[in-house]
Amino acid sequence: MSASKRSGGASPLWQIRTAIDPRHYWVLALCGLVAPLLGWSIASSLDGVDKVFLPGPADVLARMWTWASEDGLPADVAISTWRVVAGWALSAAIALPLGLFIGSYRSVQALLEPLTDFIRYMPAVAFIPLVMLWVGIEEGSKIAIIFIGTFFQMVLMVAEDVRRVPLAQIEAAQTMGASRGEILEKVIVPSAKPALLDTLRVTMGWAWTYLVVAELVAANSGLGYAVLKAQRFLQTDKIFAGILLIGLIGLVIDQGFRLAHRKAFPYLAGRH
Repeated sequence: MSASKRSGGASPLWQIRTAIDPRHYWVLALCGLVAPLLGWSIASSLDGVDKVFLPGPADVLARMWTWASEDGLPADVAISTWRVVAGWALSAAIALPLGLFIGSYRSVQALLEPLTDFIRYMPAVAFIPLVMLWVGIEEGSKIAIIFIGTFFQMVLMVAEDVRRVPLAQIEAAQTMGASRGEILEKVIVPSAKPALLDTLRVTMGWAWTYLVVAELVAANSGLGYAVLKAQRFLQTDKIFAGILLIGLIGLVIDQGFRLAHRKAFPYLAGRH
């Protein structure tokens, strides 16, 4: 029976987990981005709407231009990107091997997973006083806040990715005489790689959400700092500009991860 008959003659756009034409995908993606922008533009142009509370897209674009040409936007973007990537990379460097062992060994899971579960519910912002006391107020403190915000979640996600590796693969390797190290290296890690890359992509998004919190710590530059400073002076257009820029940078990085996933695992391209 053909796919169209099984789906009751439904359009390919409405078939469950079925790939669609790339042109349709990009048209829908563009509509999804343009529709909120259009709604925002209409709402901001209504009578009685104060631009202090809701500036229009044109006002925000004008503020971005001023920021870029006069107020050091490239430097703010660069320092914020460095802080996010450094905190996320440090988190990944520790969370990947730790999550691998938690997901592979029940003894390590029993020892570390309850503690990790406990800490991950603590808000990162609550650690700011301790970070300032222990790390200081230089760049390390910003990186530490982003690390705290992503590390504990990443550990548990990595462990879960490892636990999803089919037990049959592990048992087959054991039957063939593979050692524990060989099972980790040649069975578990290769099987979990696609999910691990997705976990890194998701946690990179979380790292960006902690940027404003991180730049609360004695910062004098960065996108988050600029947003907080604009709040004090009711520069709502700059607040919008900062939020949109953070979202745009995040979107570009996310698409880079998606491209890397498709290149590294082409056999999963239809599912990603």
